[in-house]
Amino acid sequence: MHKEADIRLPLILGDKTYKDITDDVIRPIESKAPKTWYLLLMISVVISLWGIGCIVYLLGTGVGTWGLNKTVGWAWDITNFVWWVGIGHAGTLISAVLLLFRQKWRFAINRAAEAMTIFAVMMAGLFPLIHMGRLWLGYWVFPLPNQFGSLWPNFNSPLLWDVFAISTYFSVSLVFWYIGLIPDFATIRDRVTKPIFKRVYRVLSFGWTGDAKAWNRFELVSLVLAGLATPLVFSVHSIVSFDFATSVIPGWHTTIFPPYFVSGAVFSGFAMVQTLMLILRKAYKLEAYLHVKHIEYMNIVIIVTGSIVGVAYITELFVSWYSGVEYESYAFLNRATGPYWWAYWSMMTCNVISPQLFWFKKLRTSLMFSFFMSIIINIGMWFERFVIIVTSLHRDYLPSSWTYFHPTWVDIGVYMGTIGIFFVLYLLFSRYFPVLPIAELKTILKSSGKNYKEGYGHGEGYWQKHTDH
Repeated sequence: MHKEADIRLPLILGDKTYKDITDDVIRPIESKAPKTWYLLLMISVVISLWGIGCIVYLLGTGVGTWGLNKTVGWAWDITNFVWWVGIGHAGTLISAVLLLFRQKWRFAINRAAEAMTIFAVMMAGLFPLIHMGRLWLGYWVFPLPNQFGSLWPNFNSPLLWDVFAISTYFSVSLVFWYIGLIPDFATIRDRVTKPIFKRVYRVLSFGWTGDAKAWNRFELVSLVLAGLATPLVFSVHSIVSFDFATSVIPGWHTTIFPPYFVSGAVFSGFAMVQTLMLILRKAYKLEAYLHVKHIEYMNIVIIVTGSIVGVAYITELFVSWYSGVEYESYAFLNRATGPYWWAYWSMMTCNVISPQLFWFKKLRTSLMFSFFMSIIINIGMWFERFVIIVTSLHRDYLPSSWTYFHPTWVDIGVYMGTIGIFFVLYLLFSRYFPVLPIAELKTILKSSGKNYKEGYGHGEGYWQKHTDH
């Protein structure tokens, strides 16, 4: 009997049919939510309410409630902003870039990763608004005509470039995500029985008919949006890095920042996708669609981007010494040996040393180890942003103004609150939206389904039965 070469492992395990895919993905929406879902939602709601309380207190009292001081003018606020933008990077990369490269393995993770992008960018956008101190003056960043007063935004400021980059990224990502959901909303619309749900999904599905013309346009729009989103993946975090790179502060004034920030963002984004997908996989019994092969592919991306980040750290150290500028050398020496040495070495351990463990196939394919590492990497990436921002500021040219930054309870509360809000949104998404793309998984069933690969479309046990006789 001829057997297909095991060049590529199947991406859909088990004896799955087209109907099974629909049933498995829609089951969480049709059935009653488990108690753990309600418990997690309650915990997230409590944390987010605490964060909202901190934001309200901050707006009522002023930015002075943060631990910022005369020397350290940026700290947790911008650290958290860059961290959230970085997490929001993987979704569009997985969807757009891997779509253009025709990578089939992305179908198991793209929907949940895109949702993560939307919610992470929303959390990131909160920080610059709060940092203004006067939330109601947020419209000042837009190029409004002079009737609103003669205050025009300063287009030379990279902080303003951030506004345009992130709003563009958010809107393109949102449209990309939503268009991918339309056929699946139509599937749910045709299955749910409760009138209110039927009405909601009918509105969400935009009258999708599923005919050839609709699919043709759907694929065309997906490709166009993927082409638009791909340069955005690289531009957004490059522009975020210009906040630092265009300044003259030692430790910030460096041309390596754009590629280094982009690779760091993909690194942290993929780690967050791992964290969320491994939980969803277990909670919604999606082991057949998201398995060891997908986790291994993501870990390979983490090795590559983590190595780029490691090279960037070493390059920074080398260039600071090679430049011969004593202030530049001191900025990096102070990072490693000064009062914030613990943050610097936490960053190096989590981001440079730990991902190298994924070179071992046994660790790369271990689900528990991958989950643990995904959390470690995101802690490390938070420290990276903290180290870049705070250690470059806390000791400037005058030793008389050297200082140490201490976060206050408001700093910590606002940050924890954004994590709470993110998980509230994500839990609601996973409950009422299909976490896997039903239509796209069906397109790869015949080429990458285990039963089709091994039994040529007859089901897994077909050849076994027929060769026994």
